[in-house]
Amino acid sequence: MNRRAFIQNTAMASSATLLLGLGSCSPTSKGLDSIGVQLFSLPKLLDNDLEGALEMLSQMGYKEIEIYGPYPFSAAAAHERWKAVTPSLGFTGSGFFGKTAEEFGSLLKNHGLKATSGHVDLVSLQTKMPEIGKAVRTLGLDCFGISAIPGDLRASLDDYKRMADTFNAIGKNAKEEGFKFIYHNHGYGLHEMDGQIPLHIILDNTDPDLVFFEMDIYWTTAGGADPVAYLEKYKGRYKAMHLKDMKEITTFKGDGGSSDQWIELFPLMTSVGKGAMDIPAIVEAGQKSGVEHFFVEQDVVEKPKVALKESIDYLKTL
Repeated sequence: MNRRAFIQNTAMASSATLLLGLGSCSPTSKGLDSIGVQLFSLPKLLDNDLEGALEMLSQMGYKEIEIYGPYPFSAAAAHERWKAVTPSLGFTGSGFFGKTAEEFGSLLKNHGLKATSGHVDLVSLQTKMPEIGKAVRTLGLDCFGISAIPGDLRASLDDYKRMADTFNAIGKNAKEEGFKFIYHNHGYGLHEMDGQIPLHIILDNTDPDLVFFEMDIYWTTAGGADPVAYLEKYKGRYKAMHLKDMKEITTFKGDGGSSDQWIELFPLMTSVGKGAMDIPAIVEAGQKSGVEHFFVEQDVVEKPKVALKESIDYLKTL
């Protein structure tokens, strides 16, 4: 596969998780005690050799993982969307990779890993909460939530206000099931819309005891925002973080709401510590803000064995 085709397929894969959505270390200023990885960074390796891929992560030093859907309990629409896009991506696995939650949890334990967070689609969170709660408790997840707001549900400020209400309802149910509901930001919602920043509507109109956030530092930066500033302003709201780096600091030409804008910036994505982002400052701000889970994520990276090792090796030096 040539580089252009790889970048396009990578963007398509990330878009798939957005359409579908689409655990705990103790912060310390002296470094990260437990470094995690979002499994969407290595889907092909997981498809080809699940145990081998997990052992590779363990040997690199990863302790936590973040999973991605769909899952056996996911809404039918999520499975249909996944089946529609995966033939062109070269992988099909997701969720528990053909195993039950119990089997998958045992497999992780055998390799010294623990699932602490995961992404699921919005409809499943609204309609499958008992099933989600059972799986979350089985695996011992701390956080579970959506990777993005579907495009048709974020076209206006009123949409964002309705989404804040939706998040509060989901967060209440999640708390009753024993986990934290998280919203992973992408690159949209950071530019003014009718005089307001859409992401602020969600942050300011959701219950801090019910709704939490997962910061993707790459897409936050691409959206023209400062990760450190958000972490300092909204202490206690961010419980998880996606770590990756940008070869040179660049922002979207538009509002970051469409896949063509994401595709344009994929070539700038690189291993943590290999780019221009101030990773030490962001990690320190995250620790002070209350982030509990730090996940390396390099969306369907072309050479995960190299990139994921580079990233964790760098993070170990902090």
